[in-house]
Amino acid sequence: MSAGAALQLRGIVKRYGRVAALSGVDLTVAPGEIHAILGENGAGKTTLMHVAYGLVRPDAGSVSLGAEARSPRSPRDARRLGAGLVHQHFTSIPSLTVADNIVLAAGWRGAASTLRRSVTQAVARSRLPLDVDAMAGALPVASRQRLEIVKALAGDARLLLLDEPTAVLGPAEAEELLAQLRAYAAGGTAIVLITHKLDEALAIAHRVTVLRRGAVVLEGAATDLTGSMLATAMIGAGVAPDSTVRSAPNRGVVRVMVTALDVEREDRRGPAVRGATLSVAGGEVVGVVGVEGSGQRELLRAVAGRIAYRAGTLVVTGTVGFIPEDRTTEGLIPAMSLTQNLVLGSGADADWMAAGRIAWPAARRRMAELLEQYGIRVEGPDAAAATLSGGNQQKVVIARELDRRPAVLVAENPTRGLDIRAAAEVHHRLRAAARDGAAVLVASTDLDEVLAVADRAVVMAGGRLIDVPAGAGRAAIGALMLGAGAP
Repeated sequence: MSAGAALQLRGIVKRYGRVAALSGVDLTVAPGEIHAILGENGAGKTTLMHVAYGLVRPDAGSVSLGAEARSPRSPRDARRLGAGLVHQHFTSIPSLTVADNIVLAAGWRGAASTLRRSVTQAVARSRLPLDVDAMAGALPVASRQRLEIVKALAGDARLLLLDEPTAVLGPAEAEELLAQLRAYAAGGTAIVLITHKLDEALAIAHRVTVLRRGAVVLEGAATDLTGSMLATAMIGAGVAPDSTVRSAPNRGVVRVMVTALDVEREDRRGPAVRGATLSVAGGEVVGVVGVEGSGQRELLRAVAGRIAYRAGTLVVTGTVGFIPEDRTTEGLIPAMSLTQNLVLGSGADADWMAAGRIAWPAARRRMAELLEQYGIRVEGPDAAAATLSGGNQQKVVIARELDRRPAVLVAENPTRGLDIRAAAEVHHRLRAAARDGAAVLVASTDLDEVLAVADRAVVMAGGRLIDVPAGAGRAAIGALMLGAGAP
């Protein structure tokens, strides 16, 4: 192991059946260094971190961790050696308090007063404000992400592995988190940051490694690299957001009509949506943008029929497709095969349904066709959803919902955790669904995403829907998101 290295990976190989997730990957991270890992979805980024943390045993290669230069045999071993992992998806138990989740993650035992003191000290060391008595499931998204980091740091971690930590955060929340990561690094903590945001990597990292199809294709100091260099290394060529010329939508029949709608927060702590009025017609994409917790989640879920509304009227015409924000808990059942997930998420009128019975060979064939159409790297339609990367799981959810040809399509942060090529493809497919006559409603905390995909946009601020004035620029819309000028 290189002298003083916090993490050293040498010749890491990992295969899943015929798919090579990692092919001889080398990576060295020094104390106090922020090292960004970039790559397309399915490039092997998450698998590499799982190898480093002892969650996945490599087929070949060596792992050296911490001052002891030991290879972790399990996550518990990795924590003992000073590593902490922040997963791509939240792993806290919603029905437990923040304090209980931290204790469980750290593996602490002892009297209640002693555990309470340890939790308080861990939160103080992290410099991330958290109410330790709050229920984890009731926390806003930014606080849930803070909790994940505190859990990883609770064991006095000197190496922090983060998998897409800003994917669910708004711009201000993301910058706050990045500032804290810089402070950790300045204190000597080694940080590995998986991200799909090129600007983020260049802004925060000391060094950058790019993976493509499980192999390192670029590694160097961030100051020597540019966004275009990283994009080329990731995908091999530039990616245009959409080859189709944008034109005014052919607005058809109104399929979603929302009038003076009130919706309760999912935690029942007051109203999330107040007096919302909105229409979405076939042939158009309407974007809802707002900072996290402004009510857009409840609005979209009411339109999708996932939650009840309290007052007002809501009329939705035709079949509804729904792309949830969290693909692992709502979009898919990870332990089931891709074919089983396709069948579970489809209606009784699917081609493989006959007289209430499932024609599994036909379902497998259709799933195989979707894998090919959407460029999803996996061994086949019988592979478990859990074996796919997060980005490829998202592609499966989108493929399944669009395959139903819904009259109304509702999408929550549909490109969360996707690389630039995959995000551009999702935008193209959402617009294609609109051109085929669907009414598409998209919510995102990313203003640039809404501007890229939507024909028109509305802002959600404090539970109120605000129409975006014609010709409004990015700065003006951002001000509305923060409540400036909101009713």
